Amino acid sequence: MQRRAPHMSARTAGFTLVELLVVIAIIGTLIGLLLPAVQAARESARATSCRNNFKQIGLSLHHYHDHARRFPSGWTGVDRPVGDATDELPGWGWASELLPQIEQSSVFDRIDRRRPVFDPANSALHADVRKAFIPPYVCASDTRGPTEGDGFFAIGADDGEHDHEEEEHHGEKVDGAPLAPLCDVGKSNYVGVFGTFEVDEYPAAGDGMFFRNSRLGMKDMLDGSSKTLVVGERNSKLGGSTWTGVLLGAKASLPRVVGVADHAPNDPHHHFDDFTSNHPAGVNFLLGDASVRRFDDSIDVDVFKALCTRAGGESAAIPD
Repeated sequence: MQRRAPHMSARTAGFTLVELLVVIAIIGTLIGLLLPAVQAARESARATSCRNNFKQIGLSLHHYHDHARRFPSGWTGVDRPVGDATDELPGWGWASELLPQIEQSSVFDRIDRRRPVFDPANSALHADVRKAFIPPYVCASDTRGPTEGDGFFAIGADDGEHDHEEEEHHGEKVDGAPLAPLCDVGKSNYVGVFGTFEVDEYPAAGDGMFFRNSRLGMKDMLDGSSKTLVVGERNSKLGGSTWTGVLLGAKASLPRVVGVADHAPNDPHHHFDDFTSNHPAGVNFLLGDASVRRFDDSIDVDVFKALCTRAGGESAAIPD
């Protein structure tokens, strides 16, 4: 007599809906726990890359100093004829002078330094030197901003304080104001320390290490090279900064290459010319002795200002 196979219950055929939901919830929880760790690891790698950029800039500055007996000028400029509404002819910035030291001699050799940054001679169709992407000048954490990964941005033209509601522009924004594009320039997240004065009011008299036609060296850091900040970080949230230099006709043209200790790092009320970063709770800086330090957002603003001057006579201690 033939026996029948035992009946298979429906439960052994697969998961029930409740079991499937439980598995999905467990996977979601694991992903939720893993994602912050992945993001933290990525930011740690980006922060390390940023510090390495600063170290390369520091070594380049000291190599430049060994040959020239001084650091490069914040930016070059000459007096204009009497009666001219503009009192200076803006020129190439300190970071452009370091190109040979950071293995970018091919870019440096294409620059016509007899002409200003905005001159068409520095914008050949096949090789616009102004748009060159210089990896050591870009922080990997600055994923936002006008460049969108291209390494350059359309710098905004000075709007003359026009009413922005009356006209539509598609260029960058500086301090939240939309601007018409002037020309493309290479991006940088690292600006020289001008000091504690407003750049536009005293372009040739900063109390930091970089200003117009500055010719300062190690001997000028009377506060000590280990207590003098020379280069700081800036993100692109309020506008783009550039390694090229100062462009006549650009909005906020001078602070594009230098920064001011007007507020503490990452102050929520900061201006475009301040020091900022996308790193959590801190901004990286290069000191005169080529060391790199990250300063917390909570640093006392008076201590921070003292560190941004070269000869203020302060006895500011570097925060731990």
